[in-house]
Amino acid sequence: MQLSPFTLRGRPMASSLALAAALAAALIAAGPTPHALAQSTGPQPAGAPATFADLAETLSPAVVNIATTSKVAMPDRPDGPQLPENSPFRQLFPELFGERGGQQQMRPRQSLGSGFVISADGYVVTNNHVIDGADEIKVNFTDGSSLNAELVGTDPKTDVALLKVTADHDLPHVPFANSDATRVGDWVMAIGNPFGLGGSVSAGIISARNRDINAGPYDDFLQTDAAINRGNSGGPLFDMSGAVVGMNTAIISPTGGSIGIGFAVPANIVKNVVDQLQEYGSTRRGWLGVSIQEVTPDIAESLGLDKAAGALVAQVVEDGPAAESGLQNGDVILNFDGRPVDTMRDLPRMVAETKAHKKVEVEVWRKGEVETVEVELGLLEEDAPVLNASADVTPQAESQGAEALGMTLTEITPQARQDYGLADDLAGVLVEKVDDASNAAEKGLRPGDVIVEVAQEAVASPQDVEARVQSAKDQGRKSVLLLVNSRGDLRFVAVSVE
Repeated sequence: MQLSPFTLRGRPMASSLALAAALAAALIAAGPTPHALAQSTGPQPAGAPATFADLAETLSPAVVNIATTSKVAMPDRPDGPQLPENSPFRQLFPELFGERGGQQQMRPRQSLGSGFVISADGYVVTNNHVIDGADEIKVNFTDGSSLNAELVGTDPKTDVALLKVTADHDLPHVPFANSDATRVGDWVMAIGNPFGLGGSVSAGIISARNRDINAGPYDDFLQTDAAINRGNSGGPLFDMSGAVVGMNTAIISPTGGSIGIGFAVPANIVKNVVDQLQEYGSTRRGWLGVSIQEVTPDIAESLGLDKAAGALVAQVVEDGPAAESGLQNGDVILNFDGRPVDTMRDLPRMVAETKAHKKVEVEVWRKGEVETVEVELGLLEEDAPVLNASADVTPQAESQGAEALGMTLTEITPQARQDYGLADDLAGVLVEKVDDASNAAEKGLRPGDVIVEVAQEAVASPQDVEARVQSAKDQGRKSVLLLVNSRGDLRFVAVSVE
């Protein structure tokens, strides 16, 4: 028997805690309206709840089971033995004798997940991966009723899907909480359909916020130790006021079962996507038109920033919104539309959550000063092309050049363009050799890279690089910032000058 990670043990409690628990239970039991199962999104009751029973009973009718059916091709089988045309076995068992009428046979595949109703008229939210590829979607309610669902829209980038069912009465539903107000340590409760067993409840706390698990470009998961298992995907994670604080989506587990590390998409992200799917049937994300990278401590030092924060613009897309507004390679975006950009991965979410064509103010750090640029965002195309790096090419010959930062540097010759596959219009200084023991090698520089800028100044010769490096030393810098074209991709690298 597998024990739950949470075992409530009866112990005497201080009177103040008992009073807080009693107040919490009273608030929970006091009452949602018949159909809007929870309304309050304000401060949660203090203290550990004496029981989750009233909350679970109230909210369960709005949590649904998502059952999908899809058709998949049967694996090919080798042809059977040759039999006479009139053999009865050929007619009784055609699949055993390679006779399928020239058509690939299909078989149904079923899967189960969870979801929750967000409106009286039947909008249902679940994970995209729960319904991906489904030919038929059914929504099963706790009262035993079942309704066919229409797919309104999906967003694979955040793993959100919106369904619509039609009933002859108002459906029980639940509201979204403001997930930005959720704190580590807050009590939460998950309701879902683990392992296809039907409605099941588990409870725990928010273990962490802002988790990046490499599931998509906008990862900002809430981590919880409330038991989440296979089949819980798409189900709600409730706060103690009965509002949805997140949608259960993923777990980390070597066995496929809960080990106390589960992840939920924050309610604010889900709601933003759902609003767009309801209005347009697809997402309408803002587009800034830049490639960005992390501001590391050594990059911050080389730029004169007090701390490593913001998003470093590695490349501005030609004719994009950023280019038209005057944003430049090497700018560090510190603030976007009134919100501080603490880390690089904050910026994509901020831009994506902003409506296309909105004018926003972007605060940047540029050559030692703070400047503000107004940008009118574009519309992010879901199938936008991705820049690909050129293939590695080994040069046929080496030439002598200047030494700097543990690298041998030369001018770009026609032969070098051919050897390394460099674009005809690419300007800069070629990296011909890299000392394996150098800081440049540690930072990933390699032969065939082209140094485009040093300390945010364009360079055209190895002597230019030497001069910029010496200038950084004279200013007391520990590192110097290089803009490097590496097989077609631009990136900034801070290399030690010591």
